[in-house]
Amino acid sequence: MPLLAGLLMLALLGGGCGGAGQGPEATLDAYRTALVNKEYGTAYELMSAEFRARHTRQEFEQMVADNADEVRDTVAQLGRGRESVTVQAEVRYGLGEELRMRREADEWRLVSNPLEFYSQATPRDALRSFLRAYRLERWGIMLRFVPERYRERMDAEVLAQQFQGERSEDSAELMRALEANIDAPITDKGDEARMPYGDRHEVTFVREGGQWKILDFD
Repeated sequence: MPLLAGLLMLALLGGGCGGAGQGPEATLDAYRTALVNKEYGTAYELMSAEFRARHTRQEFEQMVADNADEVRDTVAQLGRGRESVTVQAEVRYGLGEELRMRREADEWRLVSNPLEFYSQATPRDALRSFLRAYRLERWGIMLRFVPERYRERMDAEVLAQQFQGERSEDSAELMRALEANIDAPITDKGDEARMPYGDRHEVTFVREGGQWKILDFD
């Protein structure tokens, strides 16, 4: 995985605070360095004015503290390189996640929320988020992606056993297949969506309360 989820997914800037006129790569490097050095105030100042208007520095630092595993994951991924930076200053990383940036007063600022690690806004967001939660063993978070019709039979312990029990290797193989096909076409109709993958498999999604969940991996 998001650089790419989440989440503090995004690390920006390689050598401290960015100066005037620096590009998106430099901003990302500086943001990453700030996270590595636990300079969260510096990381916060690299966020866009829009983001800072919605979230205080204290809220930002609390989100970092609450998502320590995701922050470390993002820092590691950003350090391994980025897939692409477009003319519009969009960074693609991880499992196809994207981070948008905007130029403000001759400096680049993050527009996307890098702390939204488990979005369910679209079927593909839900799949990426599910895979992130699996990789980080966040079984409680994985419950968010279970449709209501199955929730009464599920809890974090049941999910952990399902993915770490006797058939753990089968589960791991399935997750690897899903990661390999993360960009497969998805068709949606109303509150249902489908993503064929592999030779004869299909992920089915359902939207409940405005959030996409995973009905079946087939």
